[in-house]
Amino acid sequence: MEKEFNKLVKIIEKLRAPDGCPWDREQTLYSLRDQLIEETFELVEAIDNKDIENIKEELGDLLLHVIMHSVIAAEDNLFTLTDVMKTISEKLIRRHPHVFGGEKTDSVDDVLVNWEKIKSKEKKDRKYILDGIPKGLPSIQKAYKLQEKARKVGFDWESGEDCLRKVEEEFTEFKQAIKLKDVNEIEEEMGDLLFSILNLSRFLNINADSALQKTNEKFKSRFRFIEDELAKNGISFEEASIELLERYWQKAKNTFK
Repeated sequence: MEKEFNKLVKIIEKLRAPDGCPWDREQTLYSLRDQLIEETFELVEAIDNKDIENIKEELGDLLLHVIMHSVIAAEDNLFTLTDVMKTISEKLIRRHPHVFGGEKTDSVDDVLVNWEKIKSKEKKDRKYILDGIPKGLPSIQKAYKLQEKARKVGFDWESGEDCLRKVEEEFTEFKQAIKLKDVNEIEEEMGDLLFSILNLSRFLNINADSALQKTNEKFKSRFRFIEDELAKNGISFEEASIELLERYWQKAKNTFK
């Protein structure tokens, strides 16, 4: 493993050398941001598809970014790849006293609570409990992070029924906002409703992002089915009546559960 890792580092250093690749040479510590995000989502897609070959490939692409960023930083005398590995090794040891120290834990929840306590000591610049969540995190993941951080200090519902009642309460307020035709109020209440639904999914141990992805794929399959049915009958979407589209949609629902 060490041999292959060193080989990869040498390849990237060669790409950055004066006689290397012009594109790689002009990259900076900050210019690769969008590519890094894209590679991360490609890895997530491979994981969702349980595509082992693609998972392996996309993990390699992410590793490339870690090494590339570290090589660039070393050139600018900011930090080295060794610094990166040393930092994460020390952090893992420090945050797992139940493994590398003398502490004992009885459950995963204990581990997570302890992790947050250790983390809060490390991040002394964070004034509030909910600080430290990346601004660029997608909204669903950010909502989960906020709710989880609140949960770890005891700010949470006692049961799924409580969460469900909150969803129903927020839906009632959302409907009232629609009646008032106040756009700002509708937007606010929609946000509250979505947040409460995400909170319920968290409480039920349902990954809302995965659930929504499955619904997205199901919708695509059903919509394509309608397109195929229309094409077989020589009808365009513009020509199709809403009654016909609804009939095909019901047929698609029976085909794609």
